[in-house]
Amino acid sequence: MPKPAEQSSRFSYADVLRWPEDERWELHEGVAVAMSPAPSTIHQRVVGELYRQIANFLIDRPCEVFVAPFDVRLGPIDSQPDQINTVVQPDLAVICDHTGLDERGFQGGPDWVIEVLSPSTAARDQITKLRFYEAHAVKHYWLVHPIERVVTVYSRSDPNVRFGRPQISETKGQLASGMFDALSIDWERLPAG
Repeated sequence: MPKPAEQSSRFSYADVLRWPEDERWELHEGVAVAMSPAPSTIHQRVVGELYRQIANFLIDRPCEVFVAPFDVRLGPIDSQPDQINTVVQPDLAVICDHTGLDERGFQGGPDWVIEVLSPSTAARDQITKLRFYEAHAVKHYWLVHPIERVVTVYSRSDPNVRFGRPQISETKGQLASGMFDALSIDWERLPAG
């Protein structure tokens, strides 16, 4: 099958399943978006440290944290692959309702999504994905700026309302997750950009 970049039509998750497994793609409302082959070292260090802190906290708790590449199929839980036209691979996704988990990833909106910004994906993460996550019941969406040492936090307690005004903080000291009362991210443990 030809690669998505060679076609001009819209795609569904059923199409993605037929593409080469060694390539990373997202679908944004049916449009194929190639993922960068290798994020920067600072990006990987920040993702790794955030994953470590969250995963350690979640030991013996019902929620799980997943790291990219991990397909999050945004749509109703009962959607078939040919009905899904938005698939993202967030840097980190925390999932507490395991109903949508399967061998391919997760179908539905994760409870908490974290994207670590890179120059090549910053606009997409801050505009397009914000809109997707807001439309698909994500409760907490964090955008971590590793070079500027800033985090933008979008939160809501009711997944049926829009995100409130974002909280913007420097990445220093501790920041309560908002997701779990006892979890604060220790920014001092994250590598400097």
